[in-house]
Amino acid sequence: MEIKIGYLIPEFPGQTHNFFWKERQALAELGVSADLISTRLPHRGISSHAWSDQAILQTSYLVPFSIADFSTSAIALLQAGPRGWLRCLTTIAAAKELSLAQKFKLLAMAPVAAKLSAIAARKKFTHIHVHSCAESANIALLAAQLFGLTYSLTLHGPTLELYGSNQAEKWRHALFAVVISQKLLDSTKLTLAGSLPDQLEVAPMGVNLEIFQRQTTYQPWSPAQTCRIFSCGRLNLIKGHKYLLQAMILLQQRGIKVKLQIAGEDEQGGNGYHQELAELIREQGLSESVELMGAVSEDQIRQGLEEAHIFALASLNEGVPVAVMEAMAMELPVVVTQVGGNAELIDQGVDGLMVAPKDPESLANTIEKVLKESNLAIALSQAARRKIIAKFSHKRSAEVIALNLRQVLANE
Repeated sequence: MEIKIGYLIPEFPGQTHNFFWKERQALAELGVSADLISTRLPHRGISSHAWSDQAILQTSYLVPFSIADFSTSAIALLQAGPRGWLRCLTTIAAAKELSLAQKFKLLAMAPVAAKLSAIAARKKFTHIHVHSCAESANIALLAAQLFGLTYSLTLHGPTLELYGSNQAEKWRHALFAVVISQKLLDSTKLTLAGSLPDQLEVAPMGVNLEIFQRQTTYQPWSPAQTCRIFSCGRLNLIKGHKYLLQAMILLQQRGIKVKLQIAGEDEQGGNGYHQELAELIREQGLSESVELMGAVSEDQIRQGLEEAHIFALASLNEGVPVAVMEAMAMELPVVVTQVGGNAELIDQGVDGLMVAPKDPESLANTIEKVLKESNLAIALSQAARRKIIAKFSHKRSAEVIALNLRQVLANE
């Protein structure tokens, strides 16, 4: 039996959303048709995927409102009736951590929830899977209370706190939730004890292994070459780029010629942290050896990984990062910080190497070790792909969502 759901992703398609596109395709193979919904379009400067234009055409956006949306939402809010409004207001009143002003702000999202309900009616689905625990989850919560739509959540991390307030009510009314790492699930259980749905699953994001595979055999670095290092992550302080730059300086001081490519963009499409980072690169004399690639396509990322000797990421926190999975799938030795869910992705010294965050000297030392020990580089590269094949296919999370949908919707 085919299941039809709404698939709600904030500001889709963003630069880190390739996984969602692949998961949706995997859900279709499992008999789950997922209609794309998003809060609003992202900045065009970060929609770099080959499929972005296609995705935009297929996505229903909650904001902005057209004139027709205002009238449709107003009618829907009237039709919610006393029972719907009683459920809604009771839920808002129960949100103990919210101030009165925050409760009014939450209530003000009711027209957006009404638009979501109208989209659901038009597209004939009654369940929404929300790939966020921030404001999108609040919209789904209101739609559930006012109009009887059901919803489920995926928590991506790196921490629950990043997704704002009202978490207890968001989770209490969800039919099920998926969390991308065991560490994140354990902390969520402590934080939200007594407010969690009965069905909780761990399912990391993953990689399409048919796309992310090498075309040529991995070759370790030799001293006659420029060392090519590839890094991928949105341009944000949390990604620790400045520590990676400091490690590049240390490597150059040791006589190792380095070329670093950083794929990713800031949330302002290049007008935010990108500018600060570019200035830092100039100040440190790295303009010839560091390239800020901006938001790039999947093909460009794959090419960068194919040509690199090492993948490096100096994050201060992470969930279980797809960028590292993609590098490992491409049989590239990875050197990353031991933060967040990285330890669930990497077995230290077996399929990758981890260092302490905010420690550019350790990062440089570990990169140098991989460069100078070619046997280690080859062993890490080969074990890395085996790990991704075994545990981090993109289909795994789709299987978990599909299974939980069939179980909970059968009981509705």
